[in-house]
Amino acid sequence: NNRAHRSIDLEQGFRAGGPMNINHYATKKSVAESMLDVALFMANVTQLKAVLEQGASFQYYITLIVLISISLFFQVVIGILLIISARLNLNDVAKQPRLNILNNTATALIFITVIINIFITAFGVQKTGLYPTRNFRPY
Repeated sequence: NNRAHRSIDLEQGFRAGGPMNINHYATKKSVAESMLDVALFMANVTQLKAVLEQGASFQYYITLIVLISISLFFQVVIGILLIISARLNLNDVAKQPRLNILNNTATALIFITVIINIFITAFGVQKTGLYPTRNFRPY
């Protein structure tokens, strides 16, 4: 019974009676960030679709296309950085400087992406469920 309890502790990233496995923690953190990146990516794709459906007559059409495209690009780069950092062993001292650079770069890109998405929301179209006026046929 004690042996089963000890293996559960090891699977959860803790050594029995010892400190947390930092590499396991960092991997879980990277996976969680990747999931959030995917969720934001899907939201941006939906926003891009709404802008395209609104059409070029929309006042901020070009602005939103550019902002959403930049956001999507940064999110792909962030995803790649997180995958690379999750695969590297944090406990390997030789890899720690590289991991630090990857983590700092990903953090900076996440910050920039958040700022871009604030502007996307500010300029964004709200889907009303109605078709654009060019498709409107009253009779």
